[in-house]
Amino acid sequence: MTGTLFLIPNTLGYNEGQQDGLLAKIIPDTVQSMSAQLSYFVAENAKTTRAYLKFLGQHHPLKLAMQDIQISELNVNTPAQALEGLLQPLLQGHDVGLISEAGVPAVADPGANLVRLAHQRNITVRPLVGPSSLLLALMGSGLNGQSFAFHGYLPTDAALRAKRIKELEDRSRKEKQTQLLIETPYRNAAMLEALANQCQAQSLICVATDLTLPSESIQTRSAAEWKKRLSAGQAPDFHKKPTVFLFLAS
Repeated sequence: MTGTLFLIPNTLGYNEGQQDGLLAKIIPDTVQSMSAQLSYFVAENAKTTRAYLKFLGQHHPLKLAMQDIQISELNVNTPAQALEGLLQPLLQGHDVGLISEAGVPAVADPGANLVRLAHQRNITVRPLVGPSSLLLALMGSGLNGQSFAFHGYLPTDAALRAKRIKELEDRSRKEKQTQLLIETPYRNAAMLEALANQCQAQSLICVATDLTLPSESIQTRSAAEWKKRLSAGQAPDFHKKPTVFLFLAS
């Protein structure tokens, strides 16, 4: 009998000294207790995952000592041929936890490839409840939650990015569909400036930053309003902070 692949949510980020409180508020107790019983994990970064498990162990005794827990890394540099090896504990009957660096695994995350392979090998997959920055941003934006699409990162080249924004705005207008994007945090200002300049004046743009954290900010304004604010030096406080961008053409 094969084991079960548990998809374990992480917090969406924290400042030093905040994680203990965040675990209780953001990660359900049942998820914490389930995670503490596992001996095998797959994660983007073994070091940060051990830190996360250490906090879990303060509330739920871990099944094994920290040094005995096995953590295999799966990130953007992991070759496709290595995925089969990551499934071996599952094929041997052990349960395994898949953990993302932030939020839920397998969404805008390399873990999706492992989940797909698990299905191909008839391994049971169980997603556990936790924070998703995309859904939280959509919930808080006031934009259309009946029809939406996530596009990940846009091109970094300014001309290509402008072209893509125009294409997505046309799609948004025709389908009344909210468009969701993310960006490398240090390029947040460039992304908002591009959206404000390329979108039609009445299109709505939402900037959702540091979701679930004490510094959380969600602001929805028209492209014209954002353009005016940026010209006045009133950009959101989002430099180097995880941010989701959403827009809806009017």
